[in-house]
Amino acid sequence: MRANLTPSYPAIALALLTGGGMLLAGASSWLVVAVVVLWLGSLWLTAPEPEIVPERIDAADISRDAIHETLAPLGQPLLLLEGTRIVEANRAARTALGDHIGGQDARIALRHPDAMRLIEAPDGTSVAIPGFTGTRTLWQLTRRDVGPDRWIIELADRTAESDIGRAHTDFVANASHELRTPLASIIGYAETLKDDAALDADTRQRFTGIIEREAQRMLSLVEDLMTLSHVEAEKHDRPREPLDLGQLAARVVGEVSTLKGKERVELAAAEPGLSVLGDAGQLEQLLRNLIDNALKYGGPDTPVSVSAMRDDHGRAILTVSDRGPGIAPEHLPHLTRRFYRTDPGRSRASGGTGLGLAIVKHIVERHLGELGITSALGEGTKISVTLPLAPLRE
Repeated sequence: MRANLTPSYPAIALALLTGGGMLLAGASSWLVVAVVVLWLGSLWLTAPEPEIVPERIDAADISRDAIHETLAPLGQPLLLLEGTRIVEANRAARTALGDHIGGQDARIALRHPDAMRLIEAPDGTSVAIPGFTGTRTLWQLTRRDVGPDRWIIELADRTAESDIGRAHTDFVANASHELRTPLASIIGYAETLKDDAALDADTRQRFTGIIEREAQRMLSLVEDLMTLSHVEAEKHDRPREPLDLGQLAARVVGEVSTLKGKERVELAAAEPGLSVLGDAGQLEQLLRNLIDNALKYGGPDTPVSVSAMRDDHGRAILTVSDRGPGIAPEHLPHLTRRFYRTDPGRSRASGGTGLGLAIVKHIVERHLGELGITSALGEGTKISVTLPLAPLRE
């Protein structure tokens, strides 16, 4: 902005001429000077307020600033292009694609052939690009026209949705396979019993025993699938009721150790007053799953040890240990995956569904805990569940 302070030259000239005329008429020089000064002073006092003339502002600069302020805080990655050049990239876009993309030609910045289709495409065109920002990523890019030779690319990260869809597909396929195997066995033996009347009593007894075992295996699998679904549905519903973890461990071990074949389960330690916020039913199921795994895969004649103690950081830690053959290191990161088995044949023979540790993992997550698995070949396996203690009530 600038002020218009242009002087009134005609008025000044008139004041000077008047002064000159007075001198010619014989007036005192002091009087002439006084008159001229007063005249000029009156001109200054009665001058109008200076006119403020705005400087010329480039409309294009205003437009770019407004666009920058509008796009910058938005959470969705957005690119503004003029022709093929990226003139603006908001913070989310720079995080996803890098700071270098500002000012670049879109054909160089985006680099993907499918993304290049948007340059000549009509408004609203959308493309899905696997591997756009990484090997297993999936992004959807959409063109939006905003003016002559000016358009926006909306970027939407669909990686999580793709992973969920893939996980659901794998889960259905694995569940179908797990159910098909015992079902085929049941149908085969049932058809044999129906069609072959010459079977002796011992053979029939053996066949019916196999049918019963496979049916029980199917029932266990369906129950675990329902349990897993129920636990997943409640994973955001945090437990609010305090319970004594030591008492729960002592009760479960006492019940399990009285069952035939499970007498070797022992309670190594149970600290009193170990209060956590927990779902009693789910934590009991968690402990039973860990004990069953230790019995199935631990040494047949070695004890399974259970303890519930306070750790060095003031948290509750529930531990189940066996002295079995142990688990190879390459299997440890995958043990909580659904249907993952280190030894499929042995697992199925022992009645395992492959879902026990997946259920345990989801229960631990719901309780804001941590699951730890350590194992040494020839020495055994230890699984620990660390939970925050319940806050003290006033």
